[in-house]
Order: sequence, then C-alpha cells, then structure tokens
Amino acid sequence: MRRPSMRIGRWRMARPWLLPLAVGFAAAGLRYGLIEPSVMEQLCSGRHSPLWCSWRQLLVLGFLHDVYGGLALAAAAWALVGKRPWTACLATALGAFALELYCFQAGALALLIGCLRLLRWQTQALPRQPPAGQHRQRDQHVQSQP
Repeated sequence: MRRPSMRIGRWRMARPWLLPLAVGFAAAGLRYGLIEPSVMEQLCSGRHSPLWCSWRQLLVLGFLHDVYGGLALAAAAWALVGKRPWTACLATALGAFALELYCFQAGALALLIGCLRLLRWQTQALPRQPPAGQHRQRDQHVQSQP
C-alpha cells in the first residue's frame, strides 16, 4: 500500500507540467478553431466582420513575424540563466505555444530547453537515497568459486 505522502509528492512534481500542457491545448484550440478554418477567414475578410477578428489578425501577424518563436527563445535563455523553476515552466509553455502556432524551430528548441531545465530542477529536488540493497551485509562476502 502506498503512503499518502508519496501521492502528494507526485502531484507536487506533476504540477509544473500542467501549465505547459494547458497552454499547448489552448494553442491547438486557437490554431484549429480560430486561425485555420476557411469559414473564419471568410467571416473576417468581409466588410462587417465581428470584433474578435482583430484578435485573430493579431494572432496571425504574431506567427508571420515569428513573435512567438522569439518570445519562446527569450524565455528559454532566461531558463538557462535563471535559477527558478518557474522560468523553465514558462519556457516550456511558450515553446509549446510557438510550436503549435507555426514557429517550429524556435518553439521546438525552447520546448526542449524548458523541459530539460524543469526535469533537472525536479531531480535536484528529490531526496538523495542510495540504491536499495547496495551495501547490505550479505553482499560483502567473497565467494571462492563462481
């Protein structure tokens, strides 16, 4: 039976991964629900377009000018220099956002750097324990024959 503290520790370790996951899903929703459908393009290209079409236009201009990739790379550089785990979480989230919104190279690099920094922070936060059974008494006996 598992101890309750183990479950709390696992949830605590999983919490920083929830923001990049949510940002990735939100970016996918924006891409496939607002940017890519031809119906949205036709709706926003008319004379009497809805008010939210200006937000759609800003999203499109953002990936055309590689704004999301630049922000993701800046966050990745900050995660490399910074000592806080939230900078790695930010780099991971912005990398996922940029990757989903057509900034493939910069987004993938920022996502990779953010994930590696977040994993490193999490492994350093774990308690140090020797491997189980490494220094037991029975392992110290020498056998004369193999």
